[in-house]
Amino acid sequence: MKKLLDRIPARLKNRYVAASLGLLCWIAFFDRNDAWTTFKNRRELARMNEQKEYYATEIKLTREHLHELSSDKELLEKFARERYYMKRDNEDIFVLVPESKR
Repeated sequence: MKKLLDRIPARLKNRYVAASLGLLCWIAFFDRNDAWTTFKNRRELARMNEQKEYYATEIKLTREHLHELSSDKELLEKFARERYYMKRDNEDIFVLVPESKR
């Protein structure tokens, strides 16, 4: 046992250094917020920030389209006819569906 203790450097024999190393290892590997969990959380945060930017641009575009539709009656009618198949009383609507390949 004495040979093993003699092989340990003098700096590591100091109880404060040993306690600090033990605490560092505990925090890095065994704590609830260990290094791996912190890495995953940062990656998830980066992904969510990208999604936030994407949705912010989509909201901006949707608001622009809404403003255009609410300000122009002809554009609103065109949108309603194309999107929701609305029609006037004297019109017929024909919906063309592409054939599925077998």
